Amino acid sequence: MLSGLARAAALRLGAPCARWLGSRAGVPAHVVDLRSDTVTRPGPAMRRAMAEAVVGDDDYGEDPTVRELQERAAQLLGVEQTLFVPTNTMANLICVMGHCRRRGSQLLLGQECHLHVYEQGGVAQIAGVHSHLLPDLPHGTLDLDELERVITRGLGNPYHPVCELVCLENTHSSSGGRVLPIDYLRQVHLLAQSHGARVHLDGARLMNAAVALRVPPARIVEHCDSVSFCLSKGLGAPVGALVGGPKDFIQEAWRLRKALGGGMRQAGVLAAAALVGLAEAEEELSRDHENARRFARGLQALASPHCSVNPAAVETNMVLVKVVGLPAADLCQRLQAVSPDEVAQTGHAVRVLLFPWTEQSVRAVWHRDVSTQDTELALRKWEFVLRQLGP
Repeated sequence: MLSGLARAAALRLGAPCARWLGSRAGVPAHVVDLRSDTVTRPGPAMRRAMAEAVVGDDDYGEDPTVRELQERAAQLLGVEQTLFVPTNTMANLICVMGHCRRRGSQLLLGQECHLHVYEQGGVAQIAGVHSHLLPDLPHGTLDLDELERVITRGLGNPYHPVCELVCLENTHSSSGGRVLPIDYLRQVHLLAQSHGARVHLDGARLMNAAVALRVPPARIVEHCDSVSFCLSKGLGAPVGALVGGPKDFIQEAWRLRKALGGGMRQAGVLAAAALVGLAEAEEELSRDHENARRFARGLQALASPHCSVNPAAVETNMVLVKVVGLPAADLCQRLQAVSPDEVAQTGHAVRVLLFPWTEQSVRAVWHRDVSTQDTELALRKWEFVLRQLGP
């Protein structure tokens, strides 16, 4: 998802569609869209599966393709059951509502996590849950001592809300797709349990974390009481997410989904695409991670005074680039534009679509629609733009 600055820049830049081929240089432009892994389009196998899906009324629990997806995902995540929902934002909200039954319950989470920054404060305006923010450490983790201090503050104290839930995000988007260590997850879960709280994992990019750690997703989820799992990011499905947890929790999640307007009818058309994405996930995500690392190494090798990157911090499909000497939005505009000089010097017309992540940084995200060749073209475009900026 996009930061507020990124959204504003999208309006300023016009945010062209993912494969717009216009070019002021008079030649077709090749577009490399690195804005997010949400921009993927269903490939032939996905479209075929959607067209041929056997469907029923999922609001009645009668869609066989949705049931297949839910059962397969439950095995993958190592949970008793899962529930198919329209978006990961809804999945997160359902989980918070399922764990925090009384209004005024306290939720602990990082100040830059997606659930807090990009989901409209739904836990407050809809669920009546009070969020307490903790500073995010560079790897996307929280300080365990501070976490325990805040959890215990409300125990037996009539002046403070009672903490019922801790939310973690894996991978951590605002930290550049960093992966939470399994031992850290274990420590947080033990700490929460010892004080009567539970742990929800925002696993929008959980498969990216599992591929990076080279472990089954269930190895990560075992340290959580519930999990959300997005199907429309790295997995490339057009729509959908899953809520995972114990059977009784998912039964309540079904009721909450209905209350939030998430009950769907012939949703097997969407579930079929997700099943294809799951089947291809490990191979596709491994390629995305390698392309992101290749780009980071290449950008570092350019040794530009205007951009810097830490390849060691590239753990999954994201690259955070620090921008020096010009606004990040200006750099994004230059990467999107095509000039006759570029065509003459490089033989290519390439548009790289990006949003500024902050005023002085850009986040690039790899996905199944960005090939190794696209990655090389994007790197050469950066090289051209940085050379034009001079020393």
